[in-house]
Amino acid sequence: RHQQYIGKVKQAVFSSQRAGRKRVVVSTEENVIASLDLRHGEIFWRHLLGADDVIDGIDIGLGKYVITLSSGGSILRSWNLPDGQMVWESSLQGPKHSKSFLLVPTNLKFDKDNVLVVFSNGRLHAISCIDGEVLWKKDFEAESFEVQQVIQPPGSDLIYVVGFAASYQFEMYQINAKNGELLKHESASFSSGFSGEVSLVSTETVVALDSTGSIFLTISFQDGKIGFQQTPISNLVEDSLGPAVIIPSSVSGIFAIKTDAVTVFIRVIGEGKLEVVEKTTHEIAVSDALSISEDQEAFALIQHASSEIHLTVKLAHDWDGNLLKESIKMDRQRGLVHKVFINNYIRTDRSYGFRVLIAMEDHSLLLLQQGEIVWSREDGLASIIDVTTSELPVERNGVSVAKVEHNLFEWLKGHMLKLKGTLMLASPEDMAAIQSMRLKSSEKSKMTRDHNGFRKLLIVLTRAGKLFALHTGDGRIVWSHLLRSLHKSEACQSPIGLNLYQWQVPHHHAMDENPSVLVVSRCGPSSDTPGVLSFVDTYTGKELSSLSLDHAVVQVIPLPYTDSTEQRLHLLINADKHAHLYPKTSEALSIFKREFLNIYWYSVEDQNGIIKGHALKCKCTGKVADEFCFDTRDLWSVVFPSESEKIVATVTRKLNEVVHTQAKVVADQDVMYKYISRNLLFVATVAPKGSGEIGSVTPEESWLVAYLIDTVTGRILHRVTHHGSQGPVHAVFSENWVVYHYFNLRAHRYEMSVIEIYDQSRADNKDVWKLVLGKHNLTSPISLFSRPEVITKSQSYFFTHSLKAIAVTSTAKGITSKQLLLGTIGDQVLALDKRFLDPRRTVNPTQAEKEEGIIPLTDSLPIIPQSYVTHALRVEGLRGIITVPAKLESTTLVFAHGVDLFFTQLAPSRTYDSLTEDFSYALLLITIVALVAAIFVTWRLSERKELQEKWR
Repeated sequence: RHQQYIGKVKQAVFSSQRAGRKRVVVSTEENVIASLDLRHGEIFWRHLLGADDVIDGIDIGLGKYVITLSSGGSILRSWNLPDGQMVWESSLQGPKHSKSFLLVPTNLKFDKDNVLVVFSNGRLHAISCIDGEVLWKKDFEAESFEVQQVIQPPGSDLIYVVGFAASYQFEMYQINAKNGELLKHESASFSSGFSGEVSLVSTETVVALDSTGSIFLTISFQDGKIGFQQTPISNLVEDSLGPAVIIPSSVSGIFAIKTDAVTVFIRVIGEGKLEVVEKTTHEIAVSDALSISEDQEAFALIQHASSEIHLTVKLAHDWDGNLLKESIKMDRQRGLVHKVFINNYIRTDRSYGFRVLIAMEDHSLLLLQQGEIVWSREDGLASIIDVTTSELPVERNGVSVAKVEHNLFEWLKGHMLKLKGTLMLASPEDMAAIQSMRLKSSEKSKMTRDHNGFRKLLIVLTRAGKLFALHTGDGRIVWSHLLRSLHKSEACQSPIGLNLYQWQVPHHHAMDENPSVLVVSRCGPSSDTPGVLSFVDTYTGKELSSLSLDHAVVQVIPLPYTDSTEQRLHLLINADKHAHLYPKTSEALSIFKREFLNIYWYSVEDQNGIIKGHALKCKCTGKVADEFCFDTRDLWSVVFPSESEKIVATVTRKLNEVVHTQAKVVADQDVMYKYISRNLLFVATVAPKGSGEIGSVTPEESWLVAYLIDTVTGRILHRVTHHGSQGPVHAVFSENWVVYHYFNLRAHRYEMSVIEIYDQSRADNKDVWKLVLGKHNLTSPISLFSRPEVITKSQSYFFTHSLKAIAVTSTAKGITSKQLLLGTIGDQVLALDKRFLDPRRTVNPTQAEKEEGIIPLTDSLPIIPQSYVTHALRVEGLRGIITVPAKLESTTLVFAHGVDLFFTQLAPSRTYDSLTEDFSYALLLITIVALVAAIFVTWRLSERKELQEKWR
């Protein structure tokens, strides 16, 4: 199952082509440019630019080219509108970094060539729309000059560049659009200075705020003369609370400001005078101006009111009149409207109709027309930050206990539709509804568990602070919930979702409880801001409760203990290194105290190059003291020399990984014992010079060092240096081995290395009689404080691809052989058998080694085209690969996410414990019947033959 998304839309341009299918071109926060069908919201084409290639502006030129400006104004591209093919690309350099502006004038031509106007990197460019050639350029090298607007009045050959210099001086440049010649430069100072954005209210007037945020400045530069008109905000908004901010807009003669309490719309009338036209306390969003005739501009306003939004379309010069006024029901789980884009069309009665595209707080995209939602896209799923899974409810006596199933009315309605279909009375809409019901009632999409464990819920947290439950059977959204705890509030100004954790996983003795997840977030980008916890029911999506913490959350440690209600204990570490226990119950506290001395954890300080081990000390003392708070102590620290090593990757084993056996039988019937420990940490460091891009250093200046560290004692069990190598490093840890991927500068190729670690203290347990008589030490307790006797085996191989992610398959019992899942630079997932990364591979393996499955040694790892899990599909912007064991031992579930989502089932050793889906049960039954009949006929013939023999 493959689902395509684009991310949160930040800019949209409607195509004005009369012929062909109507479309809208959008750019998103995921750096995607896409063309969408206006009828259904489907993707015609899209391009994902690089992570650093942020889109600054888009527009449509000549009605057939999509023009994009990106990378801080450094790259200008043209794309063919119908099919998305790139037409040309231009690199735009300049003397300094600055704001970027893209203008596509409709009537500005240069030798019959339409001209694009771009301001970027402190330089104004005129560029050919046909081939991207730079026609002329003009530098603005003044260090203190910060451009605020670039204006090209319609029907004029002039370009105005306006901005601030040294924060108190207004600068205006008048440029000849034909040749880039500077016609006029004027400046005027304002003693109080300027702050924030400016709003363009006409081709020769802008509005700004002074540095105190208490005075409006209407700045006109008509005929090249700069004039200031001051208006105190208190004259317009009497009850203004907090600082005012100008809302950017392009509506002529009108601008808006927002304070903590109100949003105010202000009209500019004659000679810079200001007049309030509307004041509202509701959340409001405004579109840019849309030209509907030569002298008329329309714009859209959207206000929130409970479970509805009110859409109003007005003319710029007539605030009191409405071209359109509609109320549309809106799901509260979508949050507020963040962006509004308006487009018009001609109705059959020759009047104007309007369609409005809105981007919501949850990053979804909706098209509104004639008072209805025409279509919607859940593009929040393009920005998943964490994933966990939940089992579906069990089915009892044929009736699902899931609370999300159809209610009685829907059940009756479904039977009525099926009856109409049987009697051939169903309309096309009824037939579509019947088909939809059949899909939902199929085995794959049932809302109950299956005996193979293929049906589950994927619980995903997005950057917008919304939780989704995705059904693994058909990929549909079962429920979605925009977390209240991640809404902006006075107490929490910039909430950020961090991670998801399993909170409550009821088993058969507690099935009355629904499973739930813990969402950990914090109130700002800094790690010392207060944390927020949310608890969400995974069957219904209901937010059970939320806690605003009085301490930060730097680290979350899920403990392997649960209370009587199956709630898992978690330890939250704050910035002051205090440990807080959750849930805060007396039962949890008593369980925790019993295991008090057995709890250890570690922390990694990437910037300082330090890894520390910690343990609990005693109850907290001081202001933060309560019975669920504990002081901690440092047990050990590993300090990497900053002049020679920088931490670039750390990885440990999955907490829920199952290891089938510790013993590994090798070719000569010898037994090696895996060193299995949940406390092993893999650390990769590189030379500080080698932490940059590949090729930025010479092989002599760069090296990569890999460590295996015991996190209880801080003991380094293994260390290996790869000279002439550098990152980025991607690693995965499973059982007793770790595989990591990096770049070899000497060979100019990527490499993958494997380290396997074995326990020598159990090497004597090879005598069968010792095992039979119990004279072995396999069950003797192990202390990590005693120095372990370990040996390691390692090997390195060349690999063709750069990687974005790496994971390993996991199964229910750990019996099935492992496969590495490699997220390639081409946004595909490749499955590679772990046997190719066996450190015991030799050029000429013995017969015994061949029987064991040892593959002959080669210097490179093979890439088998049939091993691509994603086949011909691409998971655009691939960020992570998640594996989940099914109940069927041979099968693992794989979920890959980026801008796209991909889900599949994988059988690394084939489905040895089940029959395939295309297995012919009818043929099996016929064969059994035929065999029984043959046995019966043969028996009868044998009886007859014996009887004839006796009569002789």
